[in-house]
Amino acid sequence: MKYMKSQMQQLIKDNKELHTLLKGLKAEYGLEKNNALKALYHSQVADGGKYQLAYQALDHPKK
Repeated sequence: MKYMKSQMQQLIKDNKELHTLLKGLKAEYGLEKNNALKALYHSQVADGGKYQLAYQALDHPKK
């Protein structure tokens, strides 16, 4: 599974909890949005994370 900025942005847009986590990362660590997105990906999505299936579903849009 590969990090894709557009998919992370869509996942966060669709999930209020992830949006709150993103804002918290930016505030607590002073991260820019792009770096906070990557940190959130690695902590919540990659390697069997809580949101991995939702992220993977964005690879295959509904027809």
